[in-house]
Amino acid sequence: MKSQDGIIKIDGIDKEILRNLMSDARKPILEIARKIGISGAAIHQRLKKLEASGLIAGSKFIIDPKVLGYKTMAFVGVFLDKAVSNPKAVRQLKDIPEVIECHYTTGNWSIFLKILCKDNEHLMTVLNKEIQAIEGVSRTETFISLNQQIDRQIKI
Repeated sequence: MKSQDGIIKIDGIDKEILRNLMSDARKPILEIARKIGISGAAIHQRLKKLEASGLIAGSKFIIDPKVLGYKTMAFVGVFLDKAVSNPKAVRQLKDIPEVIECHYTTGNWSIFLKILCKDNEHLMTVLNKEIQAIEGVSRTETFISLNQQIDRQIKI
């Protein structure tokens, strides 16, 4: 692994380790070591270096929201009265558990959200009673996802 101008360059072994763990983060290190042909200790060292570099930001369990009854995913463009309202609005959006992503964007909206709700009625409540009630929000534009077709990380 080399760093040049703040950009990490990884070699083929690092890529192979990462591909294995990205496909299954629970895959045993020794299984990966045998597959690649290096020791488990070497993989641990490489993973520590990749973590220290900031390339690996941890691992997590992925919960299927549909199993918990969250069947409506929506994307919401938020129009703010003025740009000064951005930080204040984001602080309030953090308190809404259905908001799972929040992005500052270019284009029409000041903020773009990804929201998970149980159904359309739940979505309407979140929009009308929580998001549109935030001071500085002038209006919202909502797109309901019918079905997610691609879900992946960057290719290594």
